[in-house]
Amino acid sequence: MPLGLLSCSSAPENTHPNIILIMADDMGFADLGCYGSEIHTPNLDRLAENGIRFSRFYNGARCCPTRASLLTGLYAHQAGIGSMTDDWGHESYRGDLNNRCVTLAEALGSSGYATYMAGKWHVTGHLGYWSGNEEKMSKHNWPLQRGFDRFFGTIIGAGSYYDPVTLVRDNEPVDPDKDEFYYTDAINDHMVEFINEHIQSGNDAPFFAYVAHVAPHWPLHALPEDIERYDGVYDKGWDEIRRKRFERMKQMGLVNEDIELTPRDPRVPRWEDEENKEWRIRAMEVYAAQIERMDRGIGRIIGALEKNGILDNTLIVFLADNGGCAEVVKEGWTGMFISQETRDGRPVHVGDDPECMPGPEETYQSYGIGWANVSNTPFRLYKHFSHEGGISSPMIMHWPDGIESKGEWRRHPSHIIDLMPTFLDVAGAEYPERFNGQEILPLEGQSLIPVIKQDRVERDGPLFWEHEGNRAVLSGKWKLVQRHNRDWELFDMLTDRTETTDLSDEMPEKVAELKAMYEEWAERAGVLPWPAYKYIRDNKLDEDAR
Repeated sequence: MPLGLLSCSSAPENTHPNIILIMADDMGFADLGCYGSEIHTPNLDRLAENGIRFSRFYNGARCCPTRASLLTGLYAHQAGIGSMTDDWGHESYRGDLNNRCVTLAEALGSSGYATYMAGKWHVTGHLGYWSGNEEKMSKHNWPLQRGFDRFFGTIIGAGSYYDPVTLVRDNEPVDPDKDEFYYTDAINDHMVEFINEHIQSGNDAPFFAYVAHVAPHWPLHALPEDIERYDGVYDKGWDEIRRKRFERMKQMGLVNEDIELTPRDPRVPRWEDEENKEWRIRAMEVYAAQIERMDRGIGRIIGALEKNGILDNTLIVFLADNGGCAEVVKEGWTGMFISQETRDGRPVHVGDDPECMPGPEETYQSYGIGWANVSNTPFRLYKHFSHEGGISSPMIMHWPDGIESKGEWRRHPSHIIDLMPTFLDVAGAEYPERFNGQEILPLEGQSLIPVIKQDRVERDGPLFWEHEGNRAVLSGKWKLVQRHNRDWELFDMLTDRTETTDLSDEMPEKVAELKAMYEEWAERAGVLPWPAYKYIRDNKLDEDAR
């Protein structure tokens, strides 16, 4: 299908801004040029230069929980996605957005916004045609059923960039329509098409657009010309790249001069001792190429806004769903999202095998813990965890008509639950108490408009996290955090953002205070002891819920 920019158009005169929300998948805190990376991201860097960046923006530590909170302004358990998309028979762990929440598309659509989405959905286990299970055939939680007017993307959470499974246009399954199909390009190009169609149709309503990229989530799939651009960039290895990123972060004011860089993950060898350097270098070249390709497509979206004369009155927000991913794709992995053969019938090599270079369609690999450690510079730990490496996200806001500041940092602790109230605020919309006859839970987030205007320094109340037993509470300068089945740790976020000095033994009263806050929230939000599926089964909690 031909997708291109309109050469001329008449932009609608909206009272309220258009809103574009762009999210990267499994991209670390330090993976953008404007956050200290060597990866080329000129379009996002331009948004940062002419907008504002957040140094303490937090996500939900993993794909599904982040998306549930992003879409609803609630904690993930409240929206029904306490873990991933499996249904464990308890209202907090249905793996399916519930009817006690409204999505951004439902709330903004009810206020007159047109609503468009391209990319990864991943907030339901009901996969329709692909489910193979009659009980999972429903489309009740697909994008068009949750408020979007148009959709192109995937329902499931991962897959080949060349032949993604569960690819849907609106409500119907589709196949990649050309041999050179590449999912990142298709996501960006379809959003350009939606924007152009909106303007060309004469629709004078503002629009909300959600661009949910899969890049740079595994598998490592990138085009040869993009990989080639990084030839030689990573030859000095992860230790040197991490050190240089940290230096740039200090120079740009992202982190304090006196902050400590966390030690290399103990599971990662010194680069000098790494046995498979050639493969490791190629893996990071592909990862970087995935991010640059995403940025290039975001540039086409920005270009569509400029061509149509609506860039200045469009709020663009960019963020990531969790920290860099240390998961390793292993040989023998199977599942719906793992291709076993290419579109032309060649077998796919699944697993991080040094004898098989990543990038092409016939591979299915990941970049590993060493480079994930670099992605999350200067923090420790990764996706899944509630330590800073798992929950810290770059966040850029660009809105010429609404944000006077240019190139500034905002250091206020902010969270994905804050986007719903922020968008409703700029849209002049109300959050409903009831929707489709159902009572709706009250919002958990806070509007970021005072933060944008620098009217608020302190956050009103604590923030909380829990994912598969990894949990945390942030209140003022104090963060209490725990890995599953480990001891609680206490950190002063003003002096020790990298979580290197545990103060829990020195301050047991503060630990008790924060732990009590966490437990009160966990009960209110429906968080169960991990593993929740076992707790539900052993306590027969699923019998009443079903």
